[in-house]
Amino acid sequence: MKWIAILFVAALLPAAIGWMRNKPQHLPRVMVALGLAPFFSGILHLTASPISWAGWPGFNKGLELSIVDAISVALIASAPARTRVAHLRWPIGLFAGLVLLSATQTDTPMPTFFYAWQLARVALLITAVAIACRDPRAPTALLKGLVFGLGYQALVSINERAHGVVQAAGTFGHQNLLGMITHFVVFPSLAVLLATKKVKWMWLGPVAGGIIAILAASRATLGLSGLGVVLLLGLSLLRRSTARKRKVAALGVVALALAAPLAMLTLGARFEKAPLEGGYDERAAFEKAAKAMLNDYPLGVGANHYVIVANTRGYSERAGVAPVFGSRSAHVHNLYLLTAAETGYAGFIAIIIIMVLPVFTALRCAWRFRNDPRGELLVGAAVTLTIAALHSMYEWIFVYATVQYLYAMCVGLIAGIAQQMGFWGTPRRRRAAPPPETLPATEPA
Repeated sequence: MKWIAILFVAALLPAAIGWMRNKPQHLPRVMVALGLAPFFSGILHLTASPISWAGWPGFNKGLELSIVDAISVALIASAPARTRVAHLRWPIGLFAGLVLLSATQTDTPMPTFFYAWQLARVALLITAVAIACRDPRAPTALLKGLVFGLGYQALVSINERAHGVVQAAGTFGHQNLLGMITHFVVFPSLAVLLATKKVKWMWLGPVAGGIIAILAASRATLGLSGLGVVLLLGLSLLRRSTARKRKVAALGVVALALAAPLAMLTLGARFEKAPLEGGYDERAAFEKAAKAMLNDYPLGVGANHYVIVANTRGYSERAGVAPVFGSRSAHVHNLYLLTAAETGYAGFIAIIIIMVLPVFTALRCAWRFRNDPRGELLVGAAVTLTIAALHSMYEWIFVYATVQYLYAMCVGLIAGIAQQMGFWGTPRRRRAAPPPETLPATEPA
């Protein structure tokens, strides 16, 4: 069945490419669909694995293809050939090369190739979104899909809580994963709301994200969501203060104050059901195992191999990880330590570049063009990646395809808008860049 689905999508691609090339007025609809896709690919079975190792203990269990990949190919192929170049994708390419290099450190290289393939799909999506977002209509359309996708997850979370689930996980299977996903929607949508009141449906993003953060009862999600809101409001006001921003900032502070008691109630219900244990620090045990791995293998043990190496070579046992399946089958709860253990010091540097470079680019472009309203969305994207990077100090789930797809959309958004604004162009082109129709000029200060 999976081969039939793959062949069916492949057969439709030429027609889709032709349709998008001949009817560019439908680009916003395609971008809405792209934004929705990560939220529905799992429940609608829009992902297929030509090669699947379902029993592999790593985070990537096969060579996957998804509807997101098909849309990416169609967006790139339908664009003029001279425009099929995107900035900010090279760090992913660099990291993919290091992942492939780490395959030399293992006797089972195929799972490492699975991860390298996933990174290639991420680079493809960055390219597609960057190309599409040079069109002023595309960024808001992409956000619309993301916002409505998160709204659906909020409804699912409310239904879970109504049925007695203490930590709602939406359709993603785990509350921490859903919490990480909220960052990629809440801050860009809130940034647009700071700039204009003409896109009223954007309120659904912060509202849905707040509902999910409370119902998921994840300490990291709650704390970092609040920090992100404060950081976004501060940066936006620092870039250009307006009456609307000051009003939204005041409402944001009130919303945080009202949400705090609800958050405490959900956390209380969570720890009443599963109290914290005082004698065993599992995070510290995982980190001890990962650091020992890196010390013994400076080039890494092989991407997508942490769990099997930790168990078969005694690292988990020596680090004091509890000898139960739930603990011994888990990864170190730190993306950077996981990456370092699997791909060595070079991989650790690469993942830092992946996190930092787009943030630096977005803020630099936003501050270079302080009066351009498109810079507000760049600030929102920068805060998104900053909070995701901080969250990754406590979670490893950034390596999942869904999160990396959302990362790719955020980076592609930055690259496309910066290209619109002439960030990589000549000074004359920079001055001539018009504001997008979909994001009206901000109110006067």
